[in-house]
Amino acid sequence: MTLNPLAWLEDIVSWILIQFHSLFGAIFGQSSGIGWALSIVGLVVVIRIALIPLFVRQINSQRNMQILQPKIKEIQAKYAGDRERQSAEMMALYKETGTNPLASCLPILAQAPIFFALFRVLNIGVAGPSQFGVMSLEQAQQAHDSLLLGVPLYATFVKAAATPSPLATHVLTAVLIVLMTITTFTSQRMLIVKNTAKNNPMVQQQKILLYVFPFFFMVTGINFPVGVLIYWLTTNLWSMGQQFYVIRNNPQPDTPAYAAWEEREAAKRRRKNGGVDPEEVKPVIAPPAPRQQPKNQPRSKRKGGTATPANPANDDSTPTGPDGADPEPQT
Repeated sequence: MTLNPLAWLEDIVSWILIQFHSLFGAIFGQSSGIGWALSIVGLVVVIRIALIPLFVRQINSQRNMQILQPKIKEIQAKYAGDRERQSAEMMALYKETGTNPLASCLPILAQAPIFFALFRVLNIGVAGPSQFGVMSLEQAQQAHDSLLLGVPLYATFVKAAATPSPLATHVLTAVLIVLMTITTFTSQRMLIVKNTAKNNPMVQQQKILLYVFPFFFMVTGINFPVGVLIYWLTTNLWSMGQQFYVIRNNPQPDTPAYAAWEEREAAKRRRKNGGVDPEEVKPVIAPPAPRQQPKNQPRSKRKGGTATPANPANDDSTPTGPDGADPEPQT
């Protein structure tokens, strides 16, 4: 008996699929490909909701990494010639602030086992239908016989010849692979362009992933069953919507998204205050009154006396009469 470490996860995945299929199967038919495809979409919704705590940790870690940039640069400059000491100091800094540089990869890493479990559950057409997880043989047969646009859910691009309609299989799988690649690229680019500061050391790593992940899915996607392609396309769309919400409402500082958020907040304040933003209005401070300089006064007035000539004989002023004429000499 072969030990399967993912058996418990396959049970969970198959159970969630069955629950959603009981709903959509009643609407579209038990062997309807649309019903099973919508069940896969429902599985994505449940998984992504369960991964929200990891997503929150991812956002907090990215924000902390941005805040720690000045200290990280100081450590790198201080211990530029000692890699071991530099790494030790940075690890101590991460531990002190509770920052995990790998937290940005947690949602992807957490989905990997689910992805492979779903791959096995939906790979029901390789050796004929069989029981997977808690899925009964009858339910496996229904999933095996279901067709989506004439293509079975277990069909892959490379094994399209073994399907009822090879051409339809090639077309559908190719379209899903292209959409999966585009959404992966768009989601990663949105994160880099709008919500990552230029001085963030993770920028270069994210730029590498911007091209590595799409290329990886483009190459490996030809071996993915249609059901798995639907799963990954749906989770990419969920990621895009989730990132758009976070980038718009809770962007990281010093990023284009943060500048746009500040502008929207300022516009809201202006609408509430009659076109005036209280945070932009600075209080008007009146300039200090000019100091009155004392007038120059004669020394006698400053002493409180009356100015009189020291020697009247030396007074050059000539007395005049009432009409301004020289007074007549007296005899």
